[in-house]
Amino acid sequence: FPFPYTPYRIQEQFMEALYGTLEAGRVGIFESPTGTGKSLSLICGALSWLRDWEEKRRQEEARLLGGGQDGPGSADAAGQPDWVTAFVRSKEQRDVVHRLKEEQIRRKKREDRLEQIRHNVQLKYAAKRKRCEEDEAKRLLQLSKEALSQGAGEGALDQLDHNEEELILAEYESDDEKKVVSGLEEDDGDLEEEHVTKIYYCSRTHSQLSQFVREVQKSPFGKDTRLVSLGSRQNLCVNEEVRHLGALQLINDRCMEMQKNKHEKKSDEEDEGKKRRVSRTTCPFYSYEQMQFLRDEVLVEVKDIEQLVSLGRETKACPYYGSRFAIPAAQVVVLPYQMLLHEPTRKAAGIKLKDQVVIIDEAHNLTDTITCIHSTEVSGSQLCCAHSQLLQYMERYRKRLKAKNLMYIKQILYLLEQFVAMLGGNVNQNPGYQAVSQTGTVLKSINDFLFQSQIDNINLFKVQRYCEKSLISRKLFGFVERYGGPASAVKTNKESEKLAGLQNFLLTLQQGSDKEGDSPVEAEHDHLQTASPLMQIEGFLSALTNANEDGRVILNRQGTVGQSSLKFLLLNPAVHFAKVVEECRAVIIAGGTMQPVADFRELLLCRAGVDPARIVEFSCGHVIPPENILPIILCSGPSNQQLEFTYETRDLPQMMDETGRILCNLCNVIPGGVVCFFPSYEYEKQVYGHWGKTGLLSRLAAKKKIFQEPKKASQVEQVLVEYARCIKCCSQTGGQMTGALLLSVVGGKMSEGINFSDDLGRCVIMVGMPYPNIRSPELQEKMTWLDKTMPRAAGQAPSRVLIENLCMKAVNQSIGRAIRHQKDFASILLLDHRYARPAIFNKLPQWIRERTKVKPAFGSAFAELRK
Repeated sequence: FPFPYTPYRIQEQFMEALYGTLEAGRVGIFESPTGTGKSLSLICGALSWLRDWEEKRRQEEARLLGGGQDGPGSADAAGQPDWVTAFVRSKEQRDVVHRLKEEQIRRKKREDRLEQIRHNVQLKYAAKRKRCEEDEAKRLLQLSKEALSQGAGEGALDQLDHNEEELILAEYESDDEKKVVSGLEEDDGDLEEEHVTKIYYCSRTHSQLSQFVREVQKSPFGKDTRLVSLGSRQNLCVNEEVRHLGALQLINDRCMEMQKNKHEKKSDEEDEGKKRRVSRTTCPFYSYEQMQFLRDEVLVEVKDIEQLVSLGRETKACPYYGSRFAIPAAQVVVLPYQMLLHEPTRKAAGIKLKDQVVIIDEAHNLTDTITCIHSTEVSGSQLCCAHSQLLQYMERYRKRLKAKNLMYIKQILYLLEQFVAMLGGNVNQNPGYQAVSQTGTVLKSINDFLFQSQIDNINLFKVQRYCEKSLISRKLFGFVERYGGPASAVKTNKESEKLAGLQNFLLTLQQGSDKEGDSPVEAEHDHLQTASPLMQIEGFLSALTNANEDGRVILNRQGTVGQSSLKFLLLNPAVHFAKVVEECRAVIIAGGTMQPVADFRELLLCRAGVDPARIVEFSCGHVIPPENILPIILCSGPSNQQLEFTYETRDLPQMMDETGRILCNLCNVIPGGVVCFFPSYEYEKQVYGHWGKTGLLSRLAAKKKIFQEPKKASQVEQVLVEYARCIKCCSQTGGQMTGALLLSVVGGKMSEGINFSDDLGRCVIMVGMPYPNIRSPELQEKMTWLDKTMPRAAGQAPSRVLIENLCMKAVNQSIGRAIRHQKDFASILLLDHRYARPAIFNKLPQWIRERTKVKPAFGSAFAELRK
């Protein structure tokens, strides 16, 4: 290989390994540092395999349709006669041929339609003209309705009261397991196409997904790839009435209610003669014809989420459902990995993983993501507020609710009462004024919690299913929105006097938050966002249906019941990842920094039932030559003070002084930007204050302008802009000031996803080892669980390995911020002698580890840096 450090060669190695993993149907852990073209390699490798796979499939179909089937044998394994075996095989072959012919007809129909749309611009104008005519007809109809409603007088008031029917729960049948109507009308046969072999590409954020889609558009496969981008309703909804709700759960429930109203419209019209028809709001964007047109547009040309939303507004079609209609015919489906990893969300989106390919990019925190998705927490205030709201709702509509609705509502009320009792409170009193007698944190198994709270006799699976299907949280939100606010519009109705308790309760909670220093505007915003805390409680009920050994319930009792909380902690993320790796043909877990990979191999894949022989590990080198990076493990400072930033020693004045002296020396010789990572915000603040008292801060400020990472995410962009502007100004003007120093925090806003390329990061410094807080009850329970369920590895306890892995994952993510492209160069300093220990040293990324130098003294390290 004459040019071993060119990106092309690394991309070629990456694609070869990826192709082989997909062809063999394995689970791959792929590490590719930033700058190696990971996204492009994933696209080209996966799509080239997909093209070959589709070609093989077409050839096999042609062989079967051409009559090239293998002849029947003399007898099968069970010893059946020849004629029986021949009959069975011929019937199976006829069925296969018949199915293949139908698939070919559907495929040809789809390809012809997409080709027609791609080249016939008049179709688009005709569809747009038809939509304009429909909008005009709706506008005229609305004007006529408004004209008729003028002068209605008493009838208008009756209609206003009658609109309250929307808040009443529909009759619920718990044994009815029919699927919720997906939005298709009766003539949905056109969408029943073959389920094409496809690639599901997942990443962490929508911005990363959009970046990937742009890479697809630029790739050789961009013109003829059928790609669809999926997202949440919060990102894809174009109905402003729904979008203004803000909270994701509120948007979801409102959208589902509008769907239900649309499908119930026909039955309402049939019963119009028997009873007064209820006025129900439906979504104007939820139209089959409009979404069918949007689906075809998505399949014709690759579009990211922003382009999809613009197309939805233009075509007056729902991008959320229109994109989902395109899934069966798509070759690549792009989605955030929360949507893939959460099984109910996956099923609701119509994602079928059987024999498909899944690529999870930016997967360095995959285990933590699965744990967070399936863990949930509810506060005592939320429990009491939900109980009060639900009780008032039941009292108001008791006579209108069916027996099963009342039964389930009473069960939920009982659950809420017992949850508050476990926190040491009473649901009938204000949680903000109920003091907790025994404070502290207690961990319980799921079964112990169910028994001690006396709810083990309730079928939580049925209660959870009821909450999902009845939309009770949405009805409750509408009820509180109408009657629970302080500025309620219905004050003349005598029945509203019964709601005084609910209003007073909500006002008390709001006044309590005002006393804590919140502004009235913030308090009102919080009230709107959490108007129905039952949504969070539904998640907690769902978590309690996990297996007893897979999770724990944490009772966090603070000063008052309102401040206390119940939290479910998932211990075994592999149980939720198992279905993904079992159903898929191949799974690729990729990232720029995947070390240490033991977490993925042992805790996630092996525990999910993956055969170790099926797991493939691949780590490619970096695009930069060896001389472009200088990683150093520094064991002591300028005054020969040994660097060991443990919890006991890092607060010592001499340790903070030594750190300051190291930075002062480095800032004298390093141009541009220097990024220094501290283990926590508290320690960074403590060191900064100490330097201010000793004068080290002024010495640093003489060479570099000092910036600090803000805690608020909204301020990060401003700090980065000023940091970059300062470095650029210093490089142009010269003088004593040589750049800027950015004090950051491991695991903070700037340790992931930020590019400190070129002069923005000529040196990255890691102060100490950012071990997690082992006193955390959640971490202690995780460690105990690992020691009980995992074998010891290389003489180390699994809990100890977990702590080291968590630390080194955070370190590797932070120090990877510096080298971002082929011509970049930087130095990396690890300030702690413990990094030289073999167990820690071997968990550095390979491309950094093989170039790292251990320096016992500061003098030799400084000479290397200066050179």
